[in-house]
Amino acid sequence: MNGAIALDRIRIVLSRTSHPGNIGAAARAMKTMGLTRLYLVAPSAFPDPVADARASGATDVLESACVVASLDEALQGTILSAAITARRRERSVPVRGAREAAPELVAFAGKGDVALVFGTEMSGLTNDEVERCSMPVSIPANPAFSSLNLGAAVQLLCYELRMAALSPTLPSEPLPDLATFEEIEGFHRHLERAMTASGFYDPANPKRLLQRLRRLFGRVRLEKEEVNILRGIVGALERKPD
Repeated sequence: MNGAIALDRIRIVLSRTSHPGNIGAAARAMKTMGLTRLYLVAPSAFPDPVADARASGATDVLESACVVASLDEALQGTILSAAITARRRERSVPVRGAREAAPELVAFAGKGDVALVFGTEMSGLTNDEVERCSMPVSIPANPAFSSLNLGAAVQLLCYELRMAALSPTLPSEPLPDLATFEEIEGFHRHLERAMTASGFYDPANPKRLLQRLRRLFGRVRLEKEEVNILRGIVGALERKPD
């Protein structure tokens, strides 16, 4: 696939950004590397003249930005999403380095929309936000001082994506048809309803069951056909007489 086309299918998602200047810096970082699709989840201030000033000529990226209320909205229609995080969470999907993940993200952009998700300036992404993404990705910064400005983090990831798009590597096997974000979320809602109705899951005492199930299914990166099979099984069990 043409590298420019692949980059056109990649979204940069900024979740709950507190300072508009960082939105502008991210837009500038994106445009220098050929990315234009910016999604903003509940920004504290946008549009804002400070964002325009920090964009330094990338105001077209800001003007076309999609502002949404939740991460679920930002990920609608995607087949793969990367949570950019510096924290290693227990029982999570193995964290990939930015350079290692970039070729895979670009390859799947040939089949559908892909997203890179960045969290707040102070605390990054929440556990729930990471679990809604397909893979955690980190920047191999100095472990003694790993704090990166949001704009700099976006710049580094966009650079790796551009390099991967300019020199694409052919996958050894055909890429699978991954389920979309909506299909996966629909399965999780269906499973939760069925578990609740059966008495297996108690919403009043949830513990960590739903999070563990998300991590379990997240490790295998569900394909469309697999989601259909799983929903068929759950549906059949729902209809089974006592």
